Amino acid sequence: MADRWAALWMGTGKNKERQNILWNMSGSFCYAFASMVLSFLVMRIVGKEQGGIFAFGYSTFGQQMFILAYFGIRPFQVTDGAREYRFGDYLLHRRLTCALALAAGAGYLFFCGYGRQKATVIFLLVCYKVIDGFADVYESEFQRAGHLHLTGKSNTFRTVLSVGAFLAALVLGGDLPGACVVAVAAQLAGVAVFDVPLLKRLPAVDWRRSPKRLAPLTGAAWLLFVSVFLDFYIFSAAKYAIDAYMDDVASGYFNVVFMPTSVINLAAGFVIRPVLTYLTDDWNQKNYAHFVRMLGMISGLIAALSFLAVVLAWLLGRPVLGIMERILGTAYEGSLVPCHGAFVLVVLGGGFYAVLNLYYYVLVIMRRQRVIFAIYAVLTVVAATLAPALVKSSGLNGAAWAYLWLMVAMAAGFVAGGWHYYQVGKQE
Repeated sequence: MADRWAALWMGTGKNKERQNILWNMSGSFCYAFASMVLSFLVMRIVGKEQGGIFAFGYSTFGQQMFILAYFGIRPFQVTDGAREYRFGDYLLHRRLTCALALAAGAGYLFFCGYGRQKATVIFLLVCYKVIDGFADVYESEFQRAGHLHLTGKSNTFRTVLSVGAFLAALVLGGDLPGACVVAVAAQLAGVAVFDVPLLKRLPAVDWRRSPKRLAPLTGAAWLLFVSVFLDFYIFSAAKYAIDAYMDDVASGYFNVVFMPTSVINLAAGFVIRPVLTYLTDDWNQKNYAHFVRMLGMISGLIAALSFLAVVLAWLLGRPVLGIMERILGTAYEGSLVPCHGAFVLVVLGGGFYAVLNLYYYVLVIMRRQRVIFAIYAVLTVVAATLAPALVKSSGLNGAAWAYLWLMVAMAAGFVAGGWHYYQVGKQE
């Protein structure tokens, strides 16, 4: 029975490449869609305050702990075609980073002074996200072994299973901590069903491990991890400031206003990722003219889409927020439409974030990791100062302005760095 299940799950049909693309898109879409709407649905089901707690735990602090568990190793693992490290080495490393993420999450919650229910919900969401980070080591190995469709299938069906189980438990029981327990259990079940048994059936996977490999593996990936960790902190600095200086209801409202960024990031990913290979080849082959043309074309496309998004947010933002109020219920009447200005600012900031993502990859192609780290380090200090100050002075509008200015500053840093090192590279 298990063999037949594995054979059915691992099958690709006649066109494996097509299945790889379709399932990868499916997994990315399901993950992004769940991140975008889940907090909104929780607010509808259990109310403003608990919805705000869930929004912060799921999309902010839980995601930060996911990054700690993930440790930025996926790009390194999937490109390790020479098998410098065995899967067993990656698995052992991921177990340790997941344990570190759980300990860090528990330590933060112990000292931050949250009430019992809020701390419980957020810790359960940390567990949920850390399991997601653990599953990633299996999904990365699927991709390294040439089975990207299995990565997409796992991401798709684990998301559907865990989110579906969570929402069913929340609707039936109305208890947020209980529903989070169900979500964690479903996430574990997803890894047990969709990841572990299938990877064991791939013949090329080497499960041997050596503790001696942990230090060099960590050394190879730590700069990637720190950069990604700081990037997400800067991206979420306004949310952290709201959690620190406003109430849980405000966290929920801002998360609704923040929803368009998930759509913008997903769309930008679809625009940027297909051209990364071509940009890399042009740079490595010193085909600078085509490199510049392609970079300019993608930059222009992102700018045009961002402009369109801002115009639509300005013209349609109030009706859209009004519809959201009606969907959420009478208790939310008049609560979101006044956030129209913040909504437009966040959409504009999302456009700058898409631009900086493109030039982040440009600097990676140029192998300028230290420059990337320096930009993130400087902006982390700015974010830790700017976001609290603007939130304390102007509330949700201040949070939106903080997000926008931070994205503008990061985009300026990455664009300036990209073009500077383009000139340097031409002369080398």
